[in-house]
Amino acid sequence: MRTLSSSSLFICLLVLFLFGCKQKKQQESLDLPLNDQPNILLIYTDDQSFMALQALGNSEIHTPTMDQLVAEGTTFTHAYNMGGWNGAICLASRAMMISGRHIWRAQEFSGRLSENRETEKTWPKLMENQGYETYMTGKWHISIPPDSLFNHVKSVLPGMPKDSPQGYNRPLSKNDTLWQPWKKEYGGYWEGGQHWNELVRDDALSFISQASRSPNPFFMYVAFNAPHDPRQTPKSYVDAYQLDSIALPKSFVPEYPYAEAMGSGRELRDEMLAPFPRTEYAVKVNRQEYYALVTHLDEQIKQILEALETYNLRENTYIFFTSDHGLAIGEHGLLGKQSMFDHSVRVPFVMIGPNIPKNKKINNDIYLQDIVATSLELAGAKKPAYIEFNSVLDLALGKTKKGYYDAIYGCYEQASQRMIRKDQFKLIVYQKISKVLLFDLEKDPLELEDLSLDPLNAPLIKNMFLDLMELQQEMGDQLDLYPIFEILFKEDNTA
Repeated sequence: MRTLSSSSLFICLLVLFLFGCKQKKQQESLDLPLNDQPNILLIYTDDQSFMALQALGNSEIHTPTMDQLVAEGTTFTHAYNMGGWNGAICLASRAMMISGRHIWRAQEFSGRLSENRETEKTWPKLMENQGYETYMTGKWHISIPPDSLFNHVKSVLPGMPKDSPQGYNRPLSKNDTLWQPWKKEYGGYWEGGQHWNELVRDDALSFISQASRSPNPFFMYVAFNAPHDPRQTPKSYVDAYQLDSIALPKSFVPEYPYAEAMGSGRELRDEMLAPFPRTEYAVKVNRQEYYALVTHLDEQIKQILEALETYNLRENTYIFFTSDHGLAIGEHGLLGKQSMFDHSVRVPFVMIGPNIPKNKKINNDIYLQDIVATSLELAGAKKPAYIEFNSVLDLALGKTKKGYYDAIYGCYEQASQRMIRKDQFKLIVYQKISKVLLFDLEKDPLELEDLSLDPLNAPLIKNMFLDLMELQQEMGDQLDLYPIFEILFKEDNTA
Protein backbone atom coordinates (compact mmCIF):
# COMPACT_ATOMS: atom_id res chain seq x y z
CA MET A 1 0.00 0.00 0.00
CA ARG A 2 1.32 3.44 -0.94
CA THR A 3 1.90 5.91 1.89
CA LEU A 4 2.06 9.67 1.66
CA SER A 5 5.36 11.39 2.14
CA SER A 6 5.58 13.85 5.00
CA SER A 7 5.53 16.77 2.55
CA SER A 8 2.47 15.40 0.71
CA LEU A 9 0.71 14.78 4.00
CA PHE A 10 1.49 18.34 5.10
CA ILE A 11 0.04 19.74 1.86
CA CYS A 12 -3.17 17.68 2.24
CA LEU A 13 -3.62 18.82 5.82
CA LEU A 14 -3.01 22.43 4.81
CA VAL A 15 -5.63 22.22 2.04
CA LEU A 16 -8.17 20.75 4.44
CA PHE A 17 -7.36 23.44 7.01
CA LEU A 18 -7.74 26.27 4.49
CA PHE A 19 -11.00 24.80 3.15
CA GLY A 20 -12.36 24.58 6.69
CA CYS A 21 -11.34 28.19 7.35
CA LYS A 22 -13.11 29.27 4.18
CA GLN A 23 -16.30 27.46 5.17
CA LYS A 24 -16.13 28.93 8.66
CA LYS A 25 -15.54 32.41 7.26
CA GLN A 26 -18.55 32.03 4.93
CA GLN A 27 -20.77 31.01 7.84
CA GLU A 28 -19.47 33.81 10.04
CA SER A 29 -20.08 36.32 7.22
CA LEU A 30 -23.74 35.29 7.29
CA ASP A 31 -23.88 35.45 11.07
CA LEU A 32 -25.15 31.86 11.00
CA PRO A 33 -24.46 29.17 13.60
CA LEU A 34 -21.28 27.16 13.07
CA ASN A 35 -22.96 23.79 12.76
CA ASP A 36 -24.48 21.55 10.12
CA GLN A 37 -26.71 22.92 7.37
CA PRO A 38 -29.95 24.26 8.85
CA ASN A 39 -33.33 22.72 8.16
CA ILE A 40 -35.80 24.80 6.13
CA LEU A 41 -39.57 24.72 6.76
CA LEU A 42 -42.06 26.62 4.62
CA ILE A 43 -45.56 26.97 6.10
CA TYR A 44 -47.61 28.12 3.13
CA THR A 45 -51.25 29.16 3.51
CA ASP A 46 -53.81 30.09 0.86
CA ASP A 47 -55.84 33.30 0.62
CA GLN A 48 -54.43 34.72 3.85
CA SER A 49 -54.23 38.50 3.77
CA PHE A 50 -51.57 40.35 5.74
CA MET A 51 -54.48 41.65 7.82
CA ALA A 52 -55.44 38.16 9.02
CA LEU A 53 -53.11 38.08 12.04
CA GLN A 54 -53.76 39.70 15.37
CA ALA A 55 -50.07 40.51 15.79
CA LEU A 56 -50.18 42.55 12.58
CA GLY A 57 -53.06 44.75 13.67
CA ASN A 58 -56.33 42.83 13.43
CA SER A 59 -57.75 42.76 16.96
CA GLU A 60 -60.80 40.74 15.86
CA ILE A 61 -58.98 37.56 14.87
CA HIS A 62 -57.47 34.92 17.20
CA THR A 63 -54.07 33.73 15.93
CA PRO A 64 -51.92 32.90 18.99
CA THR A 65 -49.47 30.64 17.13
CA MET A 66 -48.98 33.00 14.21
CA ASP A 67 -48.56 35.82 16.73
CA GLN A 68 -45.89 33.72 18.44
CA LEU A 69 -44.04 33.41 15.12
CA VAL A 70 -44.13 37.19 14.75
CA ALA A 71 -42.76 37.57 18.28
CA GLU A 72 -40.00 35.01 17.71
CA GLY A 73 -38.87 36.23 14.31
CA THR A 74 -38.59 39.02 11.78
CA THR A 75 -41.69 40.13 9.89
CA PHE A 76 -41.57 41.80 6.50
CA THR A 77 -44.69 43.92 6.68
CA HIS A 78 -44.83 44.74 2.97
CA ALA A 79 -44.52 41.43 1.11
CA TYR A 80 -46.33 41.16 -2.22
CA ASN A 81 -47.48 38.68 -4.80
CA MET A 82 -47.21 39.93 -8.39
CA GLY A 83 -50.68 38.73 -9.34
CA GLY A 84 -51.91 36.09 -11.76
CA TRP A 85 -52.40 35.35 -15.42
CA ASN A 86 -55.95 34.07 -14.77
CA GLY A 87 -58.52 33.94 -11.99
CA ALA A 88 -56.61 31.22 -10.14
CA ILE A 89 -54.07 33.59 -8.59
CA CYS A 90 -52.84 30.64 -6.50
CA LEU A 91 -51.50 28.97 -9.64
CA ALA A 92 -49.27 31.85 -10.71
CA SER A 93 -48.05 32.54 -7.17
CA ARG A 94 -47.01 28.93 -6.63
CA ALA A 95 -45.46 28.67 -10.09
CA MET A 96 -43.30 31.68 -9.21
CA MET A 97 -42.37 30.05 -5.91
CA ILE A 98 -41.36 26.70 -7.39
CA SER A 99 -39.54 28.22 -10.38
CA GLY A 100 -38.05 31.32 -8.74
CA ARG A 101 -39.03 33.31 -11.83
CA HIS A 102 -41.11 36.45 -12.27
CA ILE A 103 -44.69 35.96 -13.31
CA TRP A 104 -44.62 35.91 -17.12
CA ARG A 105 -41.43 33.83 -17.26
CA ALA A 106 -42.90 31.54 -14.60
CA GLN A 107 -45.88 31.01 -16.91
CA GLU A 108 -43.54 30.03 -19.75
CA PHE A 109 -41.52 27.78 -17.46
CA SER A 110 -44.71 26.05 -16.28
CA GLY A 111 -45.25 24.94 -19.86
CA ARG A 112 -41.83 23.33 -19.94
CA LEU A 113 -42.41 21.70 -16.56
CA SER A 114 -45.68 20.21 -17.78
CA GLU A 115 -43.57 18.41 -20.40
CA ASN A 116 -41.24 17.23 -17.62
CA ARG A 117 -38.42 19.46 -18.86
CA GLU A 118 -35.95 21.51 -16.82
CA THR A 119 -37.07 20.00 -13.51
CA GLU A 120 -33.51 20.42 -12.22
CA LYS A 121 -34.04 24.21 -12.35
CA THR A 122 -36.77 24.20 -9.70
CA TRP A 123 -36.50 25.24 -6.06
CA PRO A 124 -36.84 21.72 -4.53
CA LYS A 125 -34.25 20.26 -6.91
CA LEU A 126 -31.80 23.06 -6.10
CA MET A 127 -32.28 22.27 -2.41
CA GLU A 128 -31.77 18.56 -3.08
CA ASN A 129 -28.51 19.36 -4.85
CA GLN A 130 -27.33 20.98 -1.61
CA GLY A 131 -27.84 17.71 0.23
CA TYR A 132 -31.37 18.36 1.51
CA GLU A 133 -34.02 15.72 1.95
CA THR A 134 -37.05 17.37 0.38
CA TYR A 135 -40.66 16.88 1.41
CA MET A 136 -44.02 18.17 0.25
CA THR A 137 -47.58 17.83 1.50
CA GLY A 138 -50.81 19.73 0.87
CA LYS A 139 -51.96 22.04 -1.86
CA TRP A 140 -49.94 21.78 -5.07
CA HIS A 141 -51.56 23.52 -8.08
CA ILE A 142 -48.43 23.25 -10.27
CA SER A 143 -48.20 21.82 -13.78
CA ILE A 144 -46.09 18.77 -12.82
CA PRO A 145 -46.66 16.04 -10.21
CA PRO A 146 -44.80 16.94 -7.02
CA ASP A 147 -43.08 13.56 -6.82
CA SER A 148 -41.13 14.64 -9.90
CA LEU A 149 -39.52 17.37 -7.80
CA PHE A 150 -39.52 16.23 -4.14
CA ASN A 151 -37.91 13.19 -2.51
CA HIS A 152 -40.94 12.59 -0.30
CA VAL A 153 -44.56 13.45 -1.07
CA LYS A 154 -47.56 12.70 1.10
CA SER A 155 -51.06 14.10 0.50
CA VAL A 156 -51.38 16.00 -2.78
CA LEU A 157 -54.40 18.29 -2.55
CA PRO A 158 -55.99 20.24 -5.41
CA GLY A 159 -56.31 23.99 -5.84
CA MET A 160 -59.31 24.10 -3.53
CA PRO A 161 -61.59 21.65 -1.72
CA LYS A 162 -64.53 20.51 -3.79
CA ASP A 163 -67.31 23.04 -3.34
CA SER A 164 -71.08 22.69 -3.58
CA PRO A 165 -73.82 24.96 -4.95
CA GLN A 166 -75.11 25.57 -1.42
CA GLY A 167 -71.90 27.46 -0.63
CA TYR A 168 -72.60 30.29 -3.08
CA ASN A 169 -74.82 33.38 -3.10
CA ARG A 170 -75.16 33.25 0.66
CA PRO A 171 -76.37 34.11 3.15
CA LEU A 172 -79.41 35.84 1.69
CA SER A 173 -80.74 36.65 5.16
CA LYS A 174 -80.47 35.56 8.79
CA ASN A 175 -82.87 32.74 7.97
CA ASP A 176 -80.59 31.38 5.25
CA THR A 177 -78.90 28.58 7.22
CA LEU A 178 -78.89 25.74 4.67
CA TRP A 179 -75.10 25.81 4.35
CA GLN A 180 -73.03 25.85 7.54
CA PRO A 181 -69.24 25.46 7.94
CA TRP A 182 -69.56 22.42 10.20
CA LYS A 183 -71.94 20.44 7.94
CA LYS A 184 -69.87 17.53 6.68
CA GLU A 185 -72.40 16.41 4.08
CA TYR A 186 -71.17 19.12 1.69
CA GLY A 187 -67.68 17.60 1.50
CA GLY A 188 -65.08 20.28 0.89
CA TYR A 189 -62.54 20.30 3.72
CA TRP A 190 -64.40 17.35 5.24
CA GLU A 191 -63.97 15.12 2.16
CA GLY A 192 -62.14 11.95 3.16
CA GLY A 193 -63.35 12.05 6.76
CA GLN A 194 -60.62 14.26 8.25
CA HIS A 195 -60.46 18.03 7.96
CA TRP A 196 -57.76 18.90 5.42
CA ASN A 197 -55.97 21.20 7.88
CA GLU A 198 -55.58 18.25 10.23
CA LEU A 199 -54.56 15.92 7.38
CA VAL A 200 -51.69 18.21 6.34
CA ARG A 201 -50.72 18.65 9.99
CA ASP A 202 -50.52 14.88 10.51
CA ASP A 203 -48.44 14.49 7.36
CA ALA A 204 -45.99 17.12 8.60
CA LEU A 205 -45.78 15.54 12.07
CA SER A 206 -45.00 12.16 10.55
CA PHE A 207 -42.17 13.51 8.42
CA ILE A 208 -40.68 15.51 11.30
CA SER A 209 -40.51 12.28 13.32
CA GLN A 210 -38.81 10.56 10.39
CA ALA A 211 -36.44 13.48 9.77
CA SER A 212 -35.31 13.46 13.39
CA ARG A 213 -33.63 10.11 12.71
CA SER A 214 -31.93 11.18 9.48
CA PRO A 215 -28.42 12.67 9.26
CA ASN A 216 -29.52 14.90 6.36
CA PRO A 217 -31.00 18.40 6.66
CA PHE A 218 -34.60 18.69 5.48
CA PHE A 219 -36.55 21.10 3.31
CA MET A 220 -40.28 20.91 4.06
CA TYR A 221 -42.95 22.46 1.82
CA VAL A 222 -46.12 22.34 3.95
CA ALA A 223 -48.99 23.89 2.00
CA PHE A 224 -52.39 24.32 3.62
CA ASN A 225 -55.49 25.03 1.52
CA ALA A 226 -56.89 27.18 4.31
CA PRO A 227 -58.28 29.77 4.55
CA HIS A 228 -59.44 29.34 0.92
CA ASP A 229 -63.17 28.76 0.51
CA PRO A 230 -65.29 26.78 1.17
CA ARG A 231 -64.48 28.02 4.66
CA GLN A 232 -65.42 25.01 6.77
CA THR A 233 -64.47 24.32 10.38
CA PRO A 234 -65.87 22.61 13.48
CA LYS A 235 -68.75 24.59 14.99
CA SER A 236 -66.77 25.65 18.06
CA TYR A 237 -64.41 27.71 15.92
CA VAL A 238 -67.28 29.57 14.28
CA ASP A 239 -69.03 30.11 17.62
CA ALA A 240 -65.86 31.77 18.94
CA TYR A 241 -66.64 34.72 16.68
CA GLN A 242 -69.87 36.57 17.38
CA LEU A 243 -71.25 38.54 14.45
CA ASP A 244 -71.89 41.64 16.54
CA SER A 245 -68.17 41.78 17.36
CA ILE A 246 -67.11 41.72 13.70
CA ALA A 247 -66.78 45.12 12.05
CA LEU A 248 -67.38 45.87 8.40
CA PRO A 249 -64.23 46.82 6.52
CA LYS A 250 -63.87 50.59 6.21
CA SER A 251 -63.75 50.22 2.43
CA PHE A 252 -67.08 48.34 2.33
CA VAL A 253 -69.39 49.25 -0.55
CA PRO A 254 -72.30 47.20 -1.92
CA GLU A 255 -70.52 46.75 -5.26
CA TYR A 256 -67.22 47.85 -6.76
CA PRO A 257 -67.91 50.20 -9.69
CA TYR A 258 -65.01 48.94 -11.85
CA ALA A 259 -65.43 45.22 -11.16
CA GLU A 260 -66.28 44.31 -14.75
CA ALA A 261 -63.54 46.49 -16.23
CA MET A 262 -60.89 44.96 -13.99
CA GLY A 263 -61.89 41.40 -14.94
CA SER A 264 -63.47 40.62 -11.57
CA GLY A 265 -67.18 40.96 -12.27
CA ARG A 266 -70.28 39.07 -11.26
CA GLU A 267 -69.35 35.97 -13.25
CA LEU A 268 -66.05 35.41 -11.48
CA ARG A 269 -66.31 32.36 -9.21
CA ASP A 270 -64.90 34.00 -6.08
CA GLU A 271 -67.24 36.95 -6.36
CA MET A 272 -70.28 34.67 -6.52
CA LEU A 273 -69.81 33.48 -2.94
CA ALA A 274 -71.98 36.29 -1.54
CA PRO A 275 -75.08 37.96 -2.97
CA PHE A 276 -75.05 41.05 -5.19
CA PRO A 277 -75.23 43.76 -4.10
CA ARG A 278 -73.25 42.98 -0.98
CA THR A 279 -75.13 43.25 2.28
CA GLU A 280 -73.56 44.06 5.64
CA TYR A 281 -74.90 40.79 7.06
CA ALA A 282 -73.47 38.61 4.26
CA VAL A 283 -70.05 40.24 4.53
CA LYS A 284 -69.96 39.76 8.30
CA VAL A 285 -70.88 36.06 7.97
CA ASN A 286 -68.16 35.55 5.36
CA ARG A 287 -65.63 37.26 7.63
CA GLN A 288 -66.77 35.15 10.59
CA GLU A 289 -66.18 31.93 8.66
CA TYR A 290 -62.84 33.19 7.33
CA TYR A 291 -61.65 34.06 10.83
CA ALA A 292 -62.77 30.66 12.14
CA LEU A 293 -60.80 28.80 9.47
CA VAL A 294 -57.69 30.89 10.15
CA THR A 295 -57.94 30.06 13.87
CA HIS A 296 -58.38 26.35 13.12
CA LEU A 297 -55.31 26.56 10.87
CA ASP A 298 -53.41 28.33 13.65
CA GLU A 299 -53.97 25.34 15.96
CA GLN A 300 -52.48 22.92 13.41
CA ILE A 301 -49.39 25.09 12.96
CA LYS A 302 -48.97 25.06 16.74
CA GLN A 303 -48.68 21.29 16.74
CA ILE A 304 -46.07 21.36 13.97
CA LEU A 305 -43.94 23.80 15.97
CA GLU A 306 -44.34 21.65 19.08
CA ALA A 307 -43.10 18.62 17.14
CA LEU A 308 -39.93 20.48 16.13
CA GLU A 309 -39.34 21.17 19.82
CA THR A 310 -40.08 17.57 20.83
CA TYR A 311 -37.50 16.20 18.42
CA ASN A 312 -34.92 18.91 19.24
CA LEU A 313 -35.05 20.27 15.67
CA ARG A 314 -36.29 23.78 16.34
CA GLU A 315 -32.90 25.26 17.24
CA ASN A 316 -31.43 24.51 13.81
CA THR A 317 -34.52 25.12 11.68
CA TYR A 318 -35.42 28.22 9.71
CA ILE A 319 -39.16 28.69 9.39
CA PHE A 320 -40.85 30.80 6.74
CA PHE A 321 -44.53 31.60 7.20
CA THR A 322 -46.41 33.22 4.33
CA SER A 323 -49.41 32.91 2.01
CA ASP A 324 -49.72 32.73 -1.77
CA HIS A 325 -51.77 35.95 -1.92
CA GLY A 326 -54.34 37.89 0.06
CA LEU A 327 -58.10 38.16 -0.23
CA ALA A 328 -60.95 40.65 -0.14
CA ILE A 329 -63.82 39.80 2.19
CA GLY A 330 -66.07 42.75 1.55
CA GLU A 331 -63.30 45.31 1.08
CA HIS A 332 -64.17 47.56 -1.87
CA GLY A 333 -67.26 45.40 -2.42
CA LEU A 334 -65.09 42.44 -3.48
CA LEU A 335 -64.76 38.83 -2.28
CA GLY A 336 -61.85 37.56 -4.36
CA LYS A 337 -58.13 38.08 -4.85
CA GLN A 338 -58.21 39.28 -8.45
CA SER A 339 -57.36 42.90 -7.70
CA MET A 340 -54.32 45.09 -7.14
CA PHE A 341 -55.49 46.39 -3.76
CA ASP A 342 -53.23 45.56 -0.84
CA HIS A 343 -55.79 43.26 0.76
CA SER A 344 -55.37 40.97 -2.25
CA VAL A 345 -51.69 41.27 -3.18
CA ARG A 346 -50.04 41.76 0.23
CA VAL A 347 -49.38 38.80 2.52
CA PRO A 348 -47.84 37.95 5.90
CA PHE A 349 -44.14 37.10 5.67
CA VAL A 350 -42.39 35.95 8.83
CA MET A 351 -38.90 34.46 9.09
CA ILE A 352 -37.75 32.65 12.24
CA GLY A 353 -34.49 30.87 12.94
CA PRO A 354 -30.97 30.93 14.34
CA ASN A 355 -29.69 34.51 14.72
CA ILE A 356 -32.82 35.99 13.12
CA PRO A 357 -33.83 39.00 15.27
CA LYS A 358 -36.93 38.52 17.38
CA ASN A 359 -40.04 40.69 17.22
CA LYS A 360 -38.52 42.79 14.45
CA LYS A 361 -40.56 44.41 11.70
CA ILE A 362 -39.11 45.56 8.39
CA ASN A 363 -41.14 47.70 6.00
CA ASN A 364 -39.02 47.31 2.85
CA ASP A 365 -41.08 46.20 -0.13
CA ILE A 366 -40.35 42.58 -1.07
CA TYR A 367 -41.98 39.73 -2.98
CA LEU A 368 -43.13 36.66 -1.07
CA GLN A 369 -41.16 34.47 -3.52
CA ASP A 370 -37.94 35.99 -2.15
CA ILE A 371 -38.15 32.99 0.17
CA VAL A 372 -36.60 30.92 -2.63
CA ALA A 373 -33.37 32.93 -2.86
CA THR A 374 -33.23 33.34 0.92
CA SER A 375 -33.44 29.60 1.53
CA LEU A 376 -30.76 28.92 -1.07
CA GLU A 377 -28.43 31.33 0.71
CA LEU A 378 -29.15 29.65 4.04
CA ALA A 379 -28.40 26.29 2.42
CA GLY A 380 -25.02 27.55 1.21
CA ALA A 381 -25.98 27.50 -2.48
CA LYS A 382 -25.02 30.06 -5.08
CA LYS A 383 -28.17 31.54 -6.60
CA PRO A 384 -28.44 30.57 -10.29
CA ALA A 385 -28.94 33.42 -12.76
CA TYR A 386 -32.41 32.18 -13.67
CA ILE A 387 -33.66 32.67 -10.11
CA GLU A 388 -35.03 36.22 -10.36
CA PHE A 389 -36.11 36.81 -6.77
CA ASN A 390 -33.67 37.97 -4.12
CA SER A 391 -32.54 36.92 -0.66
CA VAL A 392 -33.82 39.04 2.22
CA LEU A 393 -31.33 37.59 4.70
CA ASP A 394 -29.17 40.71 4.91
CA LEU A 395 -32.27 42.81 5.54
CA ALA A 396 -33.37 40.46 8.31
CA LEU A 397 -29.93 40.46 9.93
CA GLY A 398 -29.69 44.25 9.75
CA LYS A 399 -26.66 44.19 7.44
CA THR A 400 -28.41 46.52 5.04
CA LYS A 401 -31.42 48.79 5.09
CA LYS A 402 -31.74 49.10 1.34
CA GLY A 403 -33.89 46.53 -0.40
CA TYR A 404 -33.57 45.19 -3.92
CA TYR A 405 -36.76 46.70 -5.31
CA ASP A 406 -37.27 50.35 -6.17
CA ALA A 407 -40.82 49.52 -7.17
CA ILE A 408 -43.28 46.62 -6.90
CA TYR A 409 -45.01 45.32 -10.04
CA GLY A 410 -48.48 43.82 -10.20
CA CYS A 411 -50.73 42.39 -12.91
CA TYR A 412 -53.93 40.49 -13.48
CA GLU A 413 -54.58 38.65 -16.74
CA GLN A 414 -52.96 39.58 -20.01
CA ALA A 415 -55.22 42.58 -20.54
CA SER A 416 -57.10 43.48 -17.34
CA GLN A 417 -54.98 45.21 -14.68
CA ARG A 418 -51.47 46.55 -14.09
CA MET A 419 -50.03 48.12 -10.95
CA ILE A 420 -46.91 49.81 -9.68
CA ARG A 421 -46.16 50.57 -6.04
CA LYS A 422 -43.30 53.03 -5.63
CA ASP A 423 -42.27 55.05 -2.60
CA GLN A 424 -45.54 55.82 -0.82
CA PHE A 425 -47.80 55.72 -3.89
CA LYS A 426 -49.66 53.08 -5.86
CA LEU A 427 -50.88 53.45 -9.43
CA ILE A 428 -53.46 50.96 -10.74
CA VAL A 429 -54.38 50.79 -14.43
CA TYR A 430 -57.62 49.31 -15.80
CA GLN A 431 -56.59 49.24 -19.41
CA LYS A 432 -59.93 48.11 -20.83
CA ILE A 433 -61.47 51.46 -19.91
CA SER A 434 -58.27 53.56 -19.88
CA LYS A 435 -58.77 54.24 -16.18
CA VAL A 436 -56.07 54.88 -13.60
CA LEU A 437 -56.32 55.01 -9.81
CA LEU A 438 -53.76 56.70 -7.55
CA PHE A 439 -53.40 56.12 -3.81
CA ASP A 440 -51.12 57.62 -1.21
CA LEU A 441 -50.44 54.52 0.87
CA GLU A 442 -48.75 56.42 3.65
CA LYS A 443 -51.75 58.65 4.31
CA ASP A 444 -54.37 56.20 3.06
CA PRO A 445 -53.23 52.58 3.68
CA LEU A 446 -56.74 51.18 3.15
CA GLU A 447 -56.90 52.73 -0.34
CA LEU A 448 -60.09 54.67 0.24
CA GLU A 449 -59.33 57.90 -1.64
CA ASP A 450 -58.49 57.87 -5.35
CA LEU A 451 -56.26 60.88 -6.07
CA SER A 452 -56.12 60.44 -9.83
CA LEU A 453 -58.70 63.14 -10.64
CA ASP A 454 -56.76 65.90 -8.92
CA PRO A 455 -54.96 67.86 -11.70
CA LEU A 456 -52.10 68.57 -9.31
CA ASN A 457 -51.26 64.85 -9.36
CA ALA A 458 -50.92 64.62 -13.15
CA PRO A 459 -47.08 64.86 -13.12
CA LEU A 460 -46.85 62.13 -10.48
CA ILE A 461 -49.22 59.87 -12.45
CA LYS A 462 -47.22 60.43 -15.62
CA ASN A 463 -43.92 59.55 -13.96
CA MET A 464 -45.38 56.46 -12.31
CA PHE A 465 -46.90 55.38 -15.61
CA LEU A 466 -43.49 55.66 -17.28
CA ASP A 467 -41.92 53.68 -14.44
CA LEU A 468 -44.61 51.03 -14.82
CA MET A 469 -43.87 50.63 -18.52
CA GLU A 470 -40.18 50.21 -17.71
CA LEU A 471 -41.09 47.52 -15.20
CA GLN A 472 -43.14 45.78 -17.87
CA GLN A 473 -40.06 45.48 -20.05
CA GLU A 474 -38.09 44.07 -17.15
CA MET A 475 -40.83 41.53 -16.42
CA GLY A 476 -41.33 40.43 -20.03
CA ASP A 477 -44.87 41.83 -19.97
CA GLN A 478 -46.21 41.97 -23.53
CA LEU A 479 -49.16 44.28 -22.86
CA ASP A 480 -48.74 47.62 -24.62
CA LEU A 481 -49.87 50.36 -22.26
CA TYR A 482 -48.62 53.18 -24.43
CA PRO A 483 -51.98 53.83 -26.17
CA ILE A 484 -53.57 54.45 -22.76
CA PHE A 485 -50.64 56.63 -21.75
CA GLU A 486 -51.10 58.61 -24.97
CA ILE A 487 -54.78 59.19 -24.20
CA LEU A 488 -54.08 60.31 -20.64
CA PHE A 489 -51.28 62.68 -21.63
CA LYS A 490 -52.41 63.72 -25.09
CA GLU A 491 -51.63 67.40 -24.56
CA ASP A 492 -48.08 66.59 -23.52
CA ASN A 493 -47.57 64.34 -26.50
CA THR A 494 -48.85 66.86 -29.05
CA ALA A 495 -47.02 69.84 -27.61
